[in-house]
Amino acid sequence: MQELFVEGGRRLCGELTIQGSKNGVLPVLAATIVCAGECRVENCPRLRDVDASIAILRHLGCCTRWEGDALVVDTTHMDRAEVPDALMREMRSSVIFLGAILARQGEAALSYPGGCELGPRPIDVHLAALRALGAEIEERGGTLRCRSKVLTAAELVLPLPSVGATENAILAACGAAGTTVIYNAAREPEIAELQAFLNAMGAQVRGAGGSIVTVTGAAALHGGTHRVSADRIVEATYLCAAAGCGGDVRLRGVDCRELSTVTAALAEAGCTVESEGEWIALRSSGALRAVRPIRTAPYPGFPTDAQPALMAALLRSAGSTVFVENIFENRFRHVDELARLGADVRVAGRVAVVSGVAALRGAGVKCTDLRGGAALVLAGLQAEGVTRVSLLEHIDRGYERMEQDLTTLGASIERRA
Repeated sequence: MQELFVEGGRRLCGELTIQGSKNGVLPVLAATIVCAGECRVENCPRLRDVDASIAILRHLGCCTRWEGDALVVDTTHMDRAEVPDALMREMRSSVIFLGAILARQGEAALSYPGGCELGPRPIDVHLAALRALGAEIEERGGTLRCRSKVLTAAELVLPLPSVGATENAILAACGAAGTTVIYNAAREPEIAELQAFLNAMGAQVRGAGGSIVTVTGAAALHGGTHRVSADRIVEATYLCAAAGCGGDVRLRGVDCRELSTVTAALAEAGCTVESEGEWIALRSSGALRAVRPIRTAPYPGFPTDAQPALMAALLRSAGSTVFVENIFENRFRHVDELARLGADVRVAGRVAVVSGVAALRGAGVKCTDLRGGAALVLAGLQAEGVTRVSLLEHIDRGYERMEQDLTTLGASIERRA
């Protein structure tokens, strides 16, 4: 079993180029099967979730190969429409293959997805959208079987701006005759990323980034090339690391507008944040102060995936900060592990109160999920002594080179078997 050994107490200084986005690349990889051809996905991060997507693509009959940082996917000979349970359990976002397979094959069968246990994430919104497009869906024994001789455009009103449901609806609508209109669509940057890739393949998708997305479907699509944008959550993680430890970091290849709620909170905590073009810089003394309540919300609100990192940054702040989690009910599962380091975090339902302590102490901790695991590393960077972080498979789902990146910034962190 691999562990990260983190020696705390070092300031973080230096420059980094941020990896490709996990949440951006996964729907793009699913979208490759909407066409029958070769697609090139550049700046593709090498993550456990990407490996899981590759395994699904290969099972479906697609061919994949790496060319440097680009993943080439040839979907020409895709001949299956079913994803086995073992592959679905690898990641939660595997459900986005449902709409793509349906659009390509006219049928799809898969089990309910796995992933981090952050609480119920029902896919009924996904299924309602597909049914509205003409799919017949049977749920039996944990398996979803979808069929449709002809998908037909429709007006879809999502009951909540679900990112996954929006992506699934867009992918399925690419195979539906006519123009589909999706109301109350998610506005996350990853939706715009999916739109850009699909349009590069010859699709007609408009409106991503807003709450109304239109898809004119049934066109014959071809292969395309897309460069994955920088991962805004990895960016937030490293900004929060420097904020909590103290230091001066500069991150390249980013869109600072996508993290305005996070950088505003860090500035309120006492950091100096500057940005221009595709870079953002943060300076911190490490002596932070509490901030106004943080309430997670769909984009452009405060991202739930960045909340654990900000919590870790404020563990030694002056005063108390309230975190209200409005997306996932079990987002605070890492709090008990933070307590092993001496953190003072009280949880009641979806509310957590972080009261700053004078010092944290190194200890052995276990990752509970992807973002909670990153928060444990950030806490270890601030702690006295050595922190051992285990169950790294969670972190490896979304961070391509966390220990290398943090070492580049001056941290003392090492992965050991």
